[in-house]
Amino acid sequence: MGRLKPQPFREVKRRLEAAGFVETSQKGSHVKFVRRSGEVVDTAIVPRKSEIPVGTLHSILSQAHISADYWDELG
Repeated sequence: MGRLKPQPFREVKRRLEAAGFVETSQKGSHVKFVRRSGEVVDTAIVPRKSEIPVGTLHSILSQAHISADYWDELG
Protein backbone atom coordinates (compact mmCIF):
# COMPACT_ATOMS: atom_id res chain seq x y z
CA MET A 1 0.00 0.00 0.00
CA GLY A 2 1.35 3.41 -0.96
CA ARG A 3 0.85 6.47 1.16
CA LEU A 4 -2.07 8.71 0.34
CA LYS A 5 -1.21 11.99 -1.33
CA PRO A 6 -3.27 15.09 -2.13
CA GLN A 7 -5.60 14.53 -5.07
CA PRO A 8 -7.75 16.77 -7.25
CA PHE A 9 -11.53 16.73 -6.78
CA ARG A 10 -12.03 15.15 -10.21
CA GLU A 11 -9.89 12.13 -9.26
CA VAL A 12 -11.66 11.67 -5.91
CA LYS A 13 -15.03 11.88 -7.68
CA ARG A 14 -13.93 9.33 -10.31
CA ARG A 15 -12.76 6.85 -7.68
CA LEU A 16 -15.87 7.24 -5.51
CA GLU A 17 -18.07 6.64 -8.56
CA ALA A 18 -15.98 3.54 -9.38
CA ALA A 19 -16.73 2.33 -5.84
CA GLY A 20 -20.47 2.67 -6.46
CA PHE A 21 -21.16 6.18 -5.14
CA VAL A 22 -23.36 8.68 -6.95
CA GLU A 23 -23.34 12.45 -6.60
CA THR A 24 -26.64 13.40 -4.98
CA SER A 25 -26.40 17.06 -4.00
CA GLN A 26 -24.18 20.05 -3.43
CA LYS A 27 -24.33 22.72 -0.75
CA GLY A 28 -21.91 25.55 -1.26
CA SER A 29 -18.54 24.09 -2.18
CA HIS A 30 -19.23 20.61 -0.74
CA VAL A 31 -20.57 17.70 -2.77
CA LYS A 32 -22.49 14.79 -1.24
CA PHE A 33 -21.88 11.26 -2.56
CA VAL A 34 -24.12 8.36 -1.52
CA ARG A 35 -23.85 4.58 -1.97
CA ARG A 36 -26.77 2.33 -1.05
CA SER A 37 -26.48 -1.42 -0.60
CA GLY A 38 -29.58 -2.94 0.93
CA GLU A 39 -30.27 -1.28 4.28
CA VAL A 40 -26.79 0.28 4.47
CA VAL A 41 -26.27 3.83 3.22
CA ASP A 42 -22.74 5.26 3.04
CA THR A 43 -22.37 9.02 2.65
CA ALA A 44 -19.23 11.00 1.90
CA ILE A 45 -18.98 14.79 1.80
CA VAL A 46 -16.22 16.05 -0.51
CA PRO A 47 -15.08 19.67 -0.84
CA ARG A 48 -14.95 20.86 -4.45
CA LYS A 49 -11.36 22.09 -4.34
CA SER A 50 -8.57 21.94 -6.87
CA GLU A 51 -6.49 19.84 -4.43
CA ILE A 52 -7.90 17.78 -1.53
CA PRO A 53 -5.37 17.49 1.35
CA VAL A 54 -4.36 14.10 2.77
CA GLY A 55 -6.14 14.66 6.11
CA THR A 56 -9.39 15.50 4.33
CA LEU A 57 -8.95 12.47 2.08
CA HIS A 58 -8.57 10.24 5.18
CA SER A 59 -11.84 11.67 6.50
CA ILE A 60 -13.61 11.03 3.18
CA LEU A 61 -12.40 7.41 3.11
CA SER A 62 -13.54 6.93 6.70
CA GLN A 63 -17.03 8.32 5.91
CA ALA A 64 -17.25 6.12 2.81
CA HIS A 65 -16.00 2.99 4.61
CA ILE A 66 -13.24 2.53 2.03
CA SER A 67 -9.80 1.22 2.98
CA ALA A 68 -6.66 2.89 1.67
CA ASP A 69 -5.74 -0.38 -0.10
CA TYR A 70 -9.07 -0.47 -1.95
CA TRP A 71 -8.67 3.25 -2.76
CA ASP A 72 -5.34 2.45 -4.43
CA GLU A 73 -7.00 -0.35 -6.44
CA LEU A 74 -9.63 2.11 -7.71
CA GLY A 75 -6.86 4.35 -9.09
